[in-house]
Amino acid sequence: MLLWPTLMRGGRASSVSVSEAVQLANQKQGVFIDVRPHERFKAGSIAQARNIPLADIDAKMSSLPKDKPLIVFCDQGRISGSAAGKLRKNGFAEVVSLEGGLNKWTEAGMPTSAKH
Repeated sequence: MLLWPTLMRGGRASSVSVSEAVQLANQKQGVFIDVRPHERFKAGSIAQARNIPLADIDAKMSSLPKDKPLIVFCDQGRISGSAAGKLRKNGFAEVVSLEGGLNKWTEAGMPTSAKH
């Protein structure tokens, strides 16, 4: 409930800090969505993230859960904001962008893993 004002600020997809994203994932089973190209995702991403490149978001959004928060991210947080907005317009109520993207995540010392 502490994040609700952040999520609803301005009625648009907003961003959350690394610590807020972790809380959202842990407390509300938030799902991390990496919107970077597949090659970048394979090189390293947040361990439990799903890869849906921005180019594929329209085709694959139906596979995403509407009953869990979605935490969308890219490298720096620029592209993920537009992806989060698109998801919100398509009926996903709880969508946020990870502030600073994967760069901020790794700067904060959070774990990443290469995908095979």
